[in-house]
Amino acid sequence: MQPIQGIHHITAIASDPQRTINFYHNLLGQRLIKRTVNFDDPGTYHFYFGDEIGTPGTVLTFFPWRHVARGVHGNGEVAATAYSIPVAALDYWRDRLDAHDVAVRDLPPRFGAAGIAFADPDGMTLELIATDAPATIQPWRAGPVPAEHALRGFHSATLWVTQAAPTAELLTTQLGYTLVGQEGKRYHYQGAANDVGLYVDLVERSGPLARLGAGSVHHIAFRTVDDTEQVEYKELLERANYGVSPVMDRQYFHSIYFRAPSGVLFEVATDAPGFTYDESVAELGSHLKLPTWLEPQRNVIAAKLPPVQVNT
Repeated sequence: MQPIQGIHHITAIASDPQRTINFYHNLLGQRLIKRTVNFDDPGTYHFYFGDEIGTPGTVLTFFPWRHVARGVHGNGEVAATAYSIPVAALDYWRDRLDAHDVAVRDLPPRFGAAGIAFADPDGMTLELIATDAPATIQPWRAGPVPAEHALRGFHSATLWVTQAAPTAELLTTQLGYTLVGQEGKRYHYQGAANDVGLYVDLVERSGPLARLGAGSVHHIAFRTVDDTEQVEYKELLERANYGVSPVMDRQYFHSIYFRAPSGVLFEVATDAPGFTYDESVAELGSHLKLPTWLEPQRNVIAAKLPPVQVNT
């Protein structure tokens, strides 16, 4: 069993489907690669945004529950989702975001890297970290952002925690992460690969717990290669007394879920079968895709979903 290679995807909550598409697909240049529904609540969409093909480590997904109340940021959540950008792209992104009236602030240098931070329309914190480290992705070349400035998958996720040690134990002992840096009460952990989505930061802080809602991260998923390795992780986590869910078929990957000691919902997801399972690369995100067990309800489900416009 390999150590976890890094982040597979991150799933968040939004309040408006069209506004979410406008921001991530049109402004940030993250291709809408899958348009499906929340399998547990098929009356709402589940959108997937990523690089051109949905490479693991590039994919941010949303449950856009219309009119859901805004979440409250606090401990026990993924407090910031960071993408990598080329060092030379920082000014491009400052200018692009400013031109679209998105307030941007400079981050203090973090582990030697510069970056900027801003919020999406629901108040979710996003960061762009400038690095020329390797990033094996396929930029969306037909998108609105030139390939040389495109987001290059996840850099890291920042978890706010009341105590770092219990979640640090999970990351290092069960998931195979390595502590590679510390700045004050920020602890910097690296996955086993040398590519996208490598880092998880734990920030130890006092304060109230987060309250889930629009602008909140629902869960963070970590990469495992295939079903066999996922079962090995399930058994390992069960032996460590984590309450692990059964394996769930998410159509484009298989998933297990459990709570970190901090309260953050963790997932271990397989790379396979991937997002071209039911659409060609050219067609990704073009159609409402349903799993086989929901297909008999397609007309009813589609009638409940609000129409959305996607620029291709």
